[in-house]
Amino acid sequence: MKKIAVLGSGSWGTALSIVLADNKHQVHLWGREKEQVDDINLNHENSRYLPGVKLPQSIKADTDLTEVLTGVDTVVVVVPTSAIREVLKKVKQILTSPVLFIHACKGIEPGTYLRVSEVIEDEIPVSLRSGVVVLSGPSHAEEVSLRQPTTVTSSSLDLRQAEYVQDLFMNQNFRVYTNPDLIGVELGGSLKNIIAICTGMTNGLGYGDNAKAALMTRGLAEIARLGIKLGANPITFAGLAGLGDLIVTCTSVHSRNWRAGNLLGRGKDMETVLAEMGMAVEGIRTTKAVYQLSNELNVEMPITSVLFQVLFHEKSPHEAVADLMGRVKKHEVEDLKL
Repeated sequence: MKKIAVLGSGSWGTALSIVLADNKHQVHLWGREKEQVDDINLNHENSRYLPGVKLPQSIKADTDLTEVLTGVDTVVVVVPTSAIREVLKKVKQILTSPVLFIHACKGIEPGTYLRVSEVIEDEIPVSLRSGVVVLSGPSHAEEVSLRQPTTVTSSSLDLRQAEYVQDLFMNQNFRVYTNPDLIGVELGGSLKNIIAICTGMTNGLGYGDNAKAALMTRGLAEIARLGIKLGANPITFAGLAGLGDLIVTCTSVHSRNWRAGNLLGRGKDMETVLAEMGMAVEGIRTTKAVYQLSNELNVEMPITSVLFQVLFHEKSPHEAVADLMGRVKKHEVEDLKL
């Protein structure tokens, strides 16, 4: 049994806490809001994010980051990517010895274009981290919290650490594989959110399965194209962190990125969409970062490009579809050659 700190009391942080608690680990969950922390401690429920799901009584929540981090050697980071640096700056002021960082976040930082593992390495000195592992794959929190069958991937530059995380989380409901391709795993988990917004948008526009299949297929080609440019193993994008996560995020009403796209397709503006969502939509921030990065690297990403115009330059979803369908003719696989 380990004492593990989980930073982030949203739906995903809470769901992963359930998995760890089921595996008999002592979970100390950090959240910003006292009302939510009290709900977890007193009612054993996170009614804001996972209403109706009873939490194991062994999960303890706290707003005091120092209290949560005391006596742990493993920290699971599950906060919105926009808040990661802010949280890590506080963490490094508290830590007195090295800990293993496991992150289950999906996004690319605008401006720096850093993946989350790189942000952790940038903020936390070597003397305070024993390693960085990413946990990613097709895993809606709503289903994980109900202990429905789920498979994910643990990835690190150090296979032993990836296997440690595999052992930490794996049980009869939550199966964990390992993959040494840290770049590919992080990019697959981050970029699929861009495509999910687009597939949700097609639903809002009233289009059917053909459009969804086209976006997912060509979206995967875009993800692989950028990933290969950045040094990822192309096989990763056919696995859980690539195709698997893409499928689940583009086809489920649990996906906040799909829901945001659906609202945009129905004609609602960005401000209204974000207000109705009430939680972070990681794909919006990632779209901006990936659009800028792809331009710098001269990597063709037409779906990302038109979504950027919709999100940040008020292009209508109908115009975006027309732009994609009206592109010059192409061979399907010519741009997938290594």
